[in-house]
Amino acid sequence: MITVAAPPEKMLFQLSLRRRGISDRGVLQAMESVPRDRFVDPVHRDSAWRDTALPIACGQTISQPFVIAYMTEQLQLQPGLRLLEIGTGSGYHAAVLSLLVRDVVSVERFKTLADRARARLKELNYANVEVVLGDGFALPEGQGTFDRILVTAAMAELPQPLLDLLDPDGILIAPIGPGNGRQTLIRVQRKNDGFLRKPLVDVRFVPALPGIAREL
Repeated sequence: MITVAAPPEKMLFQLSLRRRGISDRGVLQAMESVPRDRFVDPVHRDSAWRDTALPIACGQTISQPFVIAYMTEQLQLQPGLRLLEIGTGSGYHAAVLSLLVRDVVSVERFKTLADRARARLKELNYANVEVVLGDGFALPEGQGTFDRILVTAAMAELPQPLLDLLDPDGILIAPIGPGNGRQTLIRVQRKNDGFLRKPLVDVRFVPALPGIAREL
């Protein structure tokens, strides 16, 4: 039997995540499984497996692999959970999440990004992801509540309607801070007597904007 070695850049990708402290086996396997190079623009495919953020359409970015892995690990995911993602972007993070939970609902305000991510996820057979064109600050009615919520753009503060969508003992991860500077990644867990907040690490994300984009 002939064993085909993984491309050197993909091996370095996994090694980098482990060296930086990612230890959850499920997260590492999901990050290895999802073809990151299929979620970036062709001009950037040579850099797809590097630990760096890359530009995508509509002035947005695909976050660096370590940040994606770290946020995913902090969510403490389990196979039966239902997860809400605010900010679909390329669809890459939704694909990673889909391998670790039962269902993913991902909301994107840019129609171009939503349409492309939906088509890409369908083509790659990530069937348990639903991409919704909508406003992350005012979600469409009827989506229900969620075990986990992930925000992938910087908010100045967490809106209460978003916190209200979190189930008891649910976990939310979001970058909080100014959209044009450094933010702090916050972990929020819903308890019987309120919300327990814990700051994690400093990060830098594009700002979350209200409404559905008029163009793109």
